[in-house]
Amino acid sequence: MKQGVQGTAGTWDAARVPAQQCAGDVTRERDAAVPGARGEHTHGEQPIPRPRAVVQRSSVRGQILDALRTSLVAGELRPGEVYSAPVLGERFGVSATPVREAMQQLAQEGAVEVVPNRGFRVVERGARELAELAEVRALIEVPVVLRLARTVPPERWAELRPLAEATVRAASSGCAATYAESDRAFHRAVLTLAGNRQLVQVAEDLHRRSQWPQAGGPVRHARADLVADAAEHTELLDALIACDLDVVRVLVGGHFAGAS
Repeated sequence: MKQGVQGTAGTWDAARVPAQQCAGDVTRERDAAVPGARGEHTHGEQPIPRPRAVVQRSSVRGQILDALRTSLVAGELRPGEVYSAPVLGERFGVSATPVREAMQQLAQEGAVEVVPNRGFRVVERGARELAELAEVRALIEVPVVLRLARTVPPERWAELRPLAEATVRAASSGCAATYAESDRAFHRAVLTLAGNRQLVQVAEDLHRRSQWPQAGGPVRHARADLVADAAEHTELLDALIACDLDVVRVLVGGHFAGAS
């Protein structure tokens, strides 16, 4: 049975930091620390038993950031809920400082917003924002993929087969966080072929934002949705290897039209 933590804005189901993504649905908290937000009140918050596998001290901030991002995608950090850095720090077996630093990054990414003297609230996003993100991603990625389809040799596309197959396996697991990571890895590898690091960075940021949960929506995508999305990766790769530009154009356009 999961143990609930009564926070300032409701109850949050605690989850252990997994050795692998979604091995226990990592918990993310949005701690966008900005000046004046370092003294969150924790009155009323029950102490959380430390997980068996605590975050190691090396690269603590990076590990906490990864854990929070995973928990955000998995729906464990819920839109509209407020979380405090001290409680999350106790949960991860670290001080509140690296948690605040990680939340600062999430605040810059727009995932969380500071609530003075309380903590950080997960931003509530609606269907319109997700649709806008999908449109912007399409404007950036579709022309690039179509250009690459005309210039990259089939053998280079074939090298991406393991990444496409990894998205299929991740989708089959039904874990939204695991799939999100493999999905970004495949898209990143495709765009890297353009040789433009700024393009890859901007596209990665948009992609990550598009994976955040929608307010009032399901906590995570259904397994069937993930499997269907992953299948489009292998179909697109097959068309790129075959140099079938017409099919590539249809597939790449449809992939973003169905993005959510």
